[in-house]
Amino acid sequence: MQWIIFMLLLFISSMEMRTQNRWKKQASASLLENCTGCVLCSEDNGCITCHHRLFLLIWRDGIRQYGMCVHTCPPGYFGVRGLEVNRCTKCRSPSCESCFSRDFCMKCKDKFYLHKGQCFRQCPPSTAAQPGSRECQETCEPGPWSEWSACTHEGRTCGCKWGVETRVREVAGAAREEGAACPALLETRKCRMRKHCPGGEPCTA
Repeated sequence: MQWIIFMLLLFISSMEMRTQNRWKKQASASLLENCTGCVLCSEDNGCITCHHRLFLLIWRDGIRQYGMCVHTCPPGYFGVRGLEVNRCTKCRSPSCESCFSRDFCMKCKDKFYLHKGQCFRQCPPSTAAQPGSRECQETCEPGPWSEWSACTHEGRTCGCKWGVETRVREVAGAAREEGAACPALLETRKCRMRKHCPGGEPCTA
């Protein structure tokens, strides 16, 4: 009877050891997978430091914090290289897909428009979405046309030849500086000069 109990205890102990060994192998494999590219790695928190060319990406799951070494930072983050560690830093705006710095967005997520490094649901006043992109561009609203200029030909305002006359209109300086797509700001048209130049032949109809 004692022999049977001893064998039973030995069998149970053997099964427990197998289970523990299997769990240790799985944990080791999982840790190795999560520690790819790491210089230092924690079983609970993943990567702590990365190889020189990689970026350390840290994210949270509840109260726990995990680290991973990546070649490029994922959408919503930008890479910051430092003396000791390169980090993926999260863009401040949740509507930003790619940013140059924490507060300057370069590309917005779907349903948002980019303007001066910020993401908007709709383009701000005095701007319009560019064709084929989700970027807002300053609109150009020119003022009224000026009067037509005098009719000239090769810099002269007299003679019997055809010349041209022009008129212009202006826009706000800020819109021009932003590279706004403006309509025509100068027009020309053909005109006939009938003013007689001194010493020249009189003009005929």
